[in-house]
Amino acid sequence: MIRPLSRLFRPRLALVNGIAGAGGYLLFPAAVETSPLAAVVAGVTLLAAGCSALNQLLERDLDLLMTRTCSRPLPRGELTPVAVSILGALCLLAGLLLLFSCGGVLPTLLGGIAVVWYLALYTPLKRRTPFALPLGAVCGALPPLMGWCVAGGRPLDYRVILFAALLYLWQIPHFRLFQRRHEDDYRRAGIPLFPLGGRGSVSPNGFRIWGVALVAAAMLLPAVGIVEPRLAPWYAAGALPLLFVAGFRCESAFFSYLNFFPALLTLIIFIQKQ
Repeated sequence: MIRPLSRLFRPRLALVNGIAGAGGYLLFPAAVETSPLAAVVAGVTLLAAGCSALNQLLERDLDLLMTRTCSRPLPRGELTPVAVSILGALCLLAGLLLLFSCGGVLPTLLGGIAVVWYLALYTPLKRRTPFALPLGAVCGALPPLMGWCVAGGRPLDYRVILFAALLYLWQIPHFRLFQRRHEDDYRRAGIPLFPLGGRGSVSPNGFRIWGVALVAAAMLLPAVGIVEPRLAPWYAAGALPLLFVAGFRCESAFFSYLNFFPALLTLIIFIQKQ
């Protein structure tokens, strides 16, 4: 039962969202309290896990068609749609309750918006238009706002908006590369792919532009004082390689580095708190 549940909730991907939420919490200029920080990580991770489960419920017909997803619990018959509905709803409820308990209404509302946006907007649009991807990326930019609000910040503060914008920019090349790795599967299922260059290349008009935009936005963090001067060289050493790998036909290196990028941002912010 552990393996089917792991494929249903996709804990590693869910935890990436939890880490992004922690980044938003740590970004707020105040002392770190362990309990709210843990609640942010757990709450956002549970929301992401619940969305994964309900997304698979809504897309079980597509999952059956793709090699990458045909081993998920619903196509294999390991779990019933009713069970997946209950498990997904319980995760969402638990995540929202955690956010409410540690941060009140605002982070809970942001969590609810992320869930509705992902399941009611992105998921159905993914079947119809390739531009569902930039719309869906909004969901991945909301966890830092949740963490920031739990810490006591205002959601329109430029610091957390910049952090969220970085995660938004990060998602487009990251998930487009993922789509391209499984392009045959997506075409077999009839899912339109976001146009950022043809197969087997990092196109100058696609990934390079997104890579430059991502690095330029990342360099704003030390420029506006979000990353302290003492850590700016280390931060730059971690972010600038994105520009290098985006400028060459190195998809595997680019994808691997992009996987690491959200953790890098959160790690730098965490070190500043020490």
